Amino acid sequence: MTVGIVGGIGPESTIDYYRQIIAAYRKQKADGSYPSIVINSIDAQKMLGMIAANELAGLAESLVGEVQKLAKAGVDFGVLAANTPHMVFEEIRERSPIPLISIVEATCAEANAQGLKRLGLFGTRFTMQGRFYPDVFSKEGIALVLPSEEEQTCIHEKYLGELVNGVFLPETRARLLVIADRLRDHEAIQGLILGGTELPLILKDVKDRGISFLDTTQIHVAAIVDRLVA
Repeated sequence: MTVGIVGGIGPESTIDYYRQIIAAYRKQKADGSYPSIVINSIDAQKMLGMIAANELAGLAESLVGEVQKLAKAGVDFGVLAANTPHMVFEEIRERSPIPLISIVEATCAEANAQGLKRLGLFGTRFTMQGRFYPDVFSKEGIALVLPSEEEQTCIHEKYLGELVNGVFLPETRARLLVIADRLRDHEAIQGLILGGTELPLILKDVKDRGISFLDTTQIHVAAIVDRLVA
């Protein structure tokens, strides 16, 4: 069984996917073997440019082409190693020659397993303001709470200006935690979705905030490895 990853969106989180898949796979396989992985690393700037210009049909077309490359490489199933491109996930899945595992659906399943019904959402502005998270979570009766407009601007700018470029500053981590604390105290969230695969890299090991932090990379990886070893 081989997984195909559309990666590079961004590079730092793709590296994290690779490491986590190997580690999680080897925990489940006692024979010392390694998983079969094919990575198609694409240009994140091109993708973000299409999103910013609201060229969603072009985005879907481009990503379908990248998934088709993975299919030609012989993979059995695929994933998009980022949250934001899931804004066109349904269009891609309909045209994909291989099964795809959604990071949003996997995260929703984990929220359900934890009994969480009110969650904050961090990510790019495209993720926070898009419909692709609410559309999945509302079907399960889970409410999503967004940061304020000012907080969304801060998260978005830090995400694209720093995190995607592999820059993880202590002051940015502190600011993100202040926003998380406000949502906990004033919006009564039970958990926070780290809806950008670079966010877990800067918010590692947060265990003292009184809410559950849903690491979408880790959750997606678990779903991938479950399929690989099935």
